[in-house]
Amino acid sequence: MPALDVAGEFETIDTLLAPLAHPEWARGLRDDVAALPSRPGFDLVLTKDAIVEGVHFLPDDPLDAVARKLLRVNLSDLAAKGAEPFGYLLACQWSERCGWPERQAFAAGLAEDQATFGVHLLGGDTVSTPGPAAFSLTALGWTPAGRTAPARARAPATWCSSPVISATGGWGCAPRAESCRWTPSGWTP
Repeated sequence: MPALDVAGEFETIDTLLAPLAHPEWARGLRDDVAALPSRPGFDLVLTKDAIVEGVHFLPDDPLDAVARKLLRVNLSDLAAKGAEPFGYLLACQWSERCGWPERQAFAAGLAEDQATFGVHLLGGDTVSTPGPAAFSLTALGWTPAGRTAPARARAPATWCSSPVISATGGWGCAPRAESCRWTPSGWTP
């Protein structure tokens, strides 16, 4: 059923997404770019995942949980490489069912996990679609230069205090995902 209270793109950005943005690097979400500082002695690590309604989440799943899943699948990829996350780019393709309350829930889910994992929105795009809702996120993190864990290797994630984060293998290997658990001595498989 189409939502009757759909906000425009700029209202969604100004009201829901701008509060999630990094105060400096995201440029107020008023630019088509984010300006990131370099970090001498570190490599920039990037990962991207997309999730589609009816494929990766159910049409009646609450969008706060969908947002948290989207962010966490990307953070798990950074954790698997030993990268410290600092931000992300987000693309939202809102379906007809995504009215203002659903968009608010999505932003609230991101805000909750941003606080937990210490990351900020850096930029992105938002559009409406007659098809299913779809969301894509590119997460960025830092590893010491030359120390990014190779494929199929896991590195300890020392940046996060969450009780559980999933570290996965190569592309599409979610069925083989392994969990790392936070203990007082750090991350353990």
